[in-house]
Amino acid sequence: IDALDAVLADAQRHAYDTVLFLGDLVGYGADPIGAIERVRQLPSLVSVRGNHDKAASGLGDAEGFSVVARASAQWTSSLLTEDARAFLAGLPRGPLDVNDVLEICHGTPFDEDAYVFDEMDALYAIQASQRPLCLFGHTHSPLVMSFDGSEMVALPLVPGQALILPDDRRYLVNVGSVGQPRDNDPRAAYGVLDVDRRELTYCRVEYPIARAQARIREAGLPEALAQRLAIGR
Repeated sequence: IDALDAVLADAQRHAYDTVLFLGDLVGYGADPIGAIERVRQLPSLVSVRGNHDKAASGLGDAEGFSVVARASAQWTSSLLTEDARAFLAGLPRGPLDVNDVLEICHGTPFDEDAYVFDEMDALYAIQASQRPLCLFGHTHSPLVMSFDGSEMVALPLVPGQALILPDDRRYLVNVGSVGQPRDNDPRAAYGVLDVDRRELTYCRVEYPIARAQARIREAGLPEALAQRLAIGR
């Protein structure tokens, strides 16, 4: 909730008209109800579910989760109100077409729970996508892959800088994680996309990590969930 609030405050400087949520609203943080309420109130929300949303709402189980992830999913599920549980359970399954240019998913277009860890994973995901630009989450790490039909190229994401995405290529994009980045940068991550100009601005935001850690410890969640926030892992 602390990272989410910081991102929403920072995003006010951008003239956005739609919020794209790529899954895993709950699962590791100590205030899942607060996070759900924040997101529910956002204007023009377009969303897909994540594997933690499924596990917490009862749509799926925690099979394959780490010990820490399983414990947090079970704790989150026990805390949810019926209304919050219904909201999570009602999140659409990806991939979801947003417009003629853009689609969103949690893992990949061919499997909502699959991870993109390397170039071959990225190639399979791009080939399965139905739109020129596919945004995904799940890995908690920023990544931009560009494909022209024969060559795959990784493009850099630099905080505060806009990345132009020409329309003669296809793209797979992950702007990282709001609440639990895993790229060795503890700052919350999000992106702003101008579809008409094919321009993506990558943003990192400081947030009160010590407060988030205190919430986790007070909730009795695994200590590792608190410690990792300070190192972005």
